[in-house]
Amino acid sequence: MDSTGKEREAVQLMAEAEKRVKSSQSFLRGLFGGNTKIEEACEMYARAANMFKMAKNWSGHKQLKGEQILPEGEHTRISANKCLLKVAAYAAQLEQYQKAIEIYEQIGTSTMDNPLLKYSAKEYFFKAALCHFIVDELNAKLAVEKYEEMFPAFSDSRECKLIKKLLEAHEEQNSEAYTEAVKEFDSISRLDQWLTTMLLRIKKSIQGDGDGDLK
Repeated sequence: MDSTGKEREAVQLMAEAEKRVKSSQSFLRGLFGGNTKIEEACEMYARAANMFKMAKNWSGHKQLKGEQILPEGEHTRISANKCLLKVAAYAAQLEQYQKAIEIYEQIGTSTMDNPLLKYSAKEYFFKAALCHFIVDELNAKLAVEKYEEMFPAFSDSRECKLIKKLLEAHEEQNSEAYTEAVKEFDSISRLDQWLTTMLLRIKKSIQGDGDGDLK
């Protein structure tokens, strides 16, 4: 199968994964059926990502030494990343945090040196740090330090400043400070459903916080 065939199959897998996700929507509130559909979607996105990677590698074999990557190769790499990011997002929702962390770190590292994509790297490191935070506060602190060292631009980002404020509030078990930091961030960059879910999971681990709200 040539690169076009592999890419076509990857696109079909993505479409099938989207169907699985849509059919799970009515189940997502704690019913097992929803989790099964999401797990199936994760697997399909992962397979699609592998197909895109194979298509890129196949294209790469037609290049002469010293030539830049073909446009198709770059396109398939971006498509593979999109699939993997879907896997990471759903894995985190299913509490498979280590899998999500590995993907976010991998893509963050691969994009931070790309002039066109490095702006997105801070988002991936931020999401990886949140997954670390849910599992263990100390791991999150160490991860943030690592990301700042690897990608200095992360230090100045609003995402990095937020995670540091949240870590401080969590350490002090200060629910109000946690909520204020989230509200301040949300007033400039609206939180999507995934971030809201992750931030709520962390907030619930603050003693005495039982309101289940971020605002």
